[in-house]
Amino acid sequence: MLADSSLKDKVVLVSGGSRGIGRAIVEAFATEGSKVTFFFREDGFAADAVVERAQSNGAQVDAEQMDIRSPEACVAAVDRLIERRGRIDVLVNNSGIIRDNLLPILEDADILDVFATNVNGVFNLTRAVLPSMISARSGKIINISSVAAEKGGRGQTNYAASKGAVNSFTRALAVEVAPRGITVNAVAPGVIATEMSDRIVERAADEVLKRILLRRLGTPEDVAHAVVFLASRYADYITGEILRVDGGFKME
Repeated sequence: MLADSSLKDKVVLVSGGSRGIGRAIVEAFATEGSKVTFFFREDGFAADAVVERAQSNGAQVDAEQMDIRSPEACVAAVDRLIERRGRIDVLVNNSGIIRDNLLPILEDADILDVFATNVNGVFNLTRAVLPSMISARSGKIINISSVAAEKGGRGQTNYAASKGAVNSFTRALAVEVAPRGITVNAVAPGVIATEMSDRIVERAADEVLKRILLRRLGTPEDVAHAVVFLASRYADYITGEILRVDGGFKME
């Protein structure tokens, strides 16, 4: 827990909070005493487990199943949250998918699905939340990007392009909303030990570790700590930044 992070009783919304990095982010904010709501699309069993564990520890954590690819669903879900909690102080756009393959054999759906979640979803949810933050003249928005946005890998043209869009979105929105007292930043994880990265690590574990200066995979908690920092009062003078959490990936 950060000393006087200012996050106690803050209303936090996290997309994709049922597993992996998203789950760690939800739990990190819960530890800070925040009132956390997370969205999930499919895995209700995992979402229930996150809520039950948090609530058993006295944390205020709720979950709602919804599809961030739908602008209408985002507006409705955000309206329900504001009606229940009164405001949204922090938004974490974490939802993301991968559909890796070489470009000539990528299916249309592999491209469209990745952009629908990784890019459109960020637009949809942020657009739904912003009116409340603008009215309050305060707020923190943290987008989960990837080092792939700047250092793309084989078979990741769709994913890398989607995360490049998230980085550009982050910088442009930071300019747009700064006069309203809202900060916008992104966290760009490297290779993190989650279900999403399992296939990459299984195919080339030794090669992956050789490219990481710290010679280990990151953990979801490594990413969550960076997100909590950017949401805290310690990052009040930081906006428009992309914070890499990658153990020194591909710096050699």
